[in-house]
Amino acid sequence: MTKKLKSILNDKSLKFLKSYLNNASPTGFEAEGQKLWLNYIKPYVDEHFVDTYGTAVGVINPKAQYKVVIEAHADEISWFVHYITKDGFVYLCRNGGSDHQIAPSKRVNIHTEKGIVRAVFGWPAIHVRDAAKEETPTLKNIFLDLGCKSDKEVAALGVHVGCVITYEDEFMELNNRYYVGRALDNRIGGFMIAEVARLLKENKTKLPFGLYIVNSVQEEVGLRGAEMISRKINPNVAIVTDVCHDTQTPMMNKISSGDISCGKGPVLSYAPAVQNNLLKLVVEAATKNKINFQRMASSRSTGTDTDAFAYSNDGSASVLISLALRYMHTTVESVHKQDVEDVIKLMFHSLKQIKNNHDFRYLK
Repeated sequence: MTKKLKSILNDKSLKFLKSYLNNASPTGFEAEGQKLWLNYIKPYVDEHFVDTYGTAVGVINPKAQYKVVIEAHADEISWFVHYITKDGFVYLCRNGGSDHQIAPSKRVNIHTEKGIVRAVFGWPAIHVRDAAKEETPTLKNIFLDLGCKSDKEVAALGVHVGCVITYEDEFMELNNRYYVGRALDNRIGGFMIAEVARLLKENKTKLPFGLYIVNSVQEEVGLRGAEMISRKINPNVAIVTDVCHDTQTPMMNKISSGDISCGKGPVLSYAPAVQNNLLKLVVEAATKNKINFQRMASSRSTGTDTDAFAYSNDGSASVLISLALRYMHTTVESVHKQDVEDVIKLMFHSLKQIKNNHDFRYLK
């Protein structure tokens, strides 16, 4: 009989979750969010460190030779100020995969050295648009209105080309079933790996290897933070968590995107980067502990930090445990509360299955 875990999420956990999700953490500018994350995780680890670009790592058993990573990424999609017109309007370029179609009418924060400058994405009213020639939002026509009359007024606010921009939207719960907000991709992952560290501490679980709890930067622009930190740590094993698409909502295509549902458990990927013996261990941990899970297949690459760890150095045995999410790269990303708890539990129990010097090779 498996020992029953203490409460998966407590009041302190939820307070951290809300503050962490509400904090802006755009790609390349993750530092403030990383400070929040480190302050939360410090009581549960033996030591911690950061690298030059801001990836944060908590370590349990730092002297151990065999190294296991659990990892998520800390950055969110955003925008950059790209061009300021003479009459004070701002055009943008993407920082990561920002969706131009959701931009009109959104409120944003422009991050400057003088502090936050508020602005809105403007768009012509329905009354004045020509229905026969109606334009859809594109990078060429979406713009910010700062309430300024000139580029000089914009500059006086501290706004210049290169300032980063995030949406204002904050955390909420939906029908006591979903967590909703911007940037659950993938700060919800950072939350989950921090909770694994908490559970290990509170359950006095002793691991026979070094555990590196890694919150990487710059995933949204090509897995860059994971590439850097994987070379620094050079782990034997990497268990990565990220989000994947729930395909149950209108306009989703199960034939192209798979049959994945929020509320039906963690999603385990089959892909070349996923080490099959490690995946088998995770499946066994789920089965043994009665954790429902789903399966998905990824052609060529997973598109997540799993790929960076799998193909770094001599190659780390890597696996991906995903969290089904609705409305990715919008301000209303949604995940099922039970799925969040089940991913945490599955990572916790998978770690307990890994032995010191565990040999995952196919050929021995």
